[in-house]
Amino acid sequence: MVNIAEVTAAPSPDLLTPDNCAVLFVDHQPQIFFAAGGGDRTAIMNSAVGLAKAAKVFDVPVVLSTVAAESFSGPIMPQLAAVFPEKKIIDRSTMNAWEDLAFVEAVKATGRKKLVIAGLWTEVYVVLPVLSALAEGYEVYVVTDASGGVNPQAHEHAVQRMAHGGAVPVTWVQVLLELQRDWARTGTYAAVGDVVKEHGGAHGLGLLYAQTVIGTHATG
Repeated sequence: MVNIAEVTAAPSPDLLTPDNCAVLFVDHQPQIFFAAGGGDRTAIMNSAVGLAKAAKVFDVPVVLSTVAAESFSGPIMPQLAAVFPEKKIIDRSTMNAWEDLAFVEAVKATGRKKLVIAGLWTEVYVVLPVLSALAEGYEVYVVTDASGGVNPQAHEHAVQRMAHGGAVPVTWVQVLLELQRDWARTGTYAAVGDVVKEHGGAHGLGLLYAQTVIGTHATG
């Protein structure tokens, strides 16, 4: 029941902020992409890079991980690695990243309790660490458009399973704008606009039009 006298203009603690979350990228690799038929692979790549740039704009801790990079799956996609050229990529043998000690230690080192995760395939390499992190008490947000399964049904059922377990499905633009949340925050305003123009599709094109033709500075 709402106590009107105690209502304030304050954000919910459930919201993602640059200070309370970390972003995890799992297995965006060529061999994994080849079998990803649960969405437009080009769109997934675009969303993953957009999410990476969002994390970089707000200086959010990031963990990059691959599986069997040298023996089977190939390197992490170069567009993603290019956003964090100095970041060590954790390669694993385990399908469940949460069973890899180096991965878990990297997550713990961020000190964050909210984990934003994207990866391939949704029904294996995403769902396993998501459910494992939830069991450890983390709050987990799955970036569905930066993830993909072997087919649409596999992706959707995995998202449902994770949501049933307590994970929150989100999109990469949702994460970006939730981190910004106020256009008066001028320190990241321009950089957010650049990410939207580069990866926001028609919305990004509309923003470019507004800024160059109409002469406005709107982003949202």
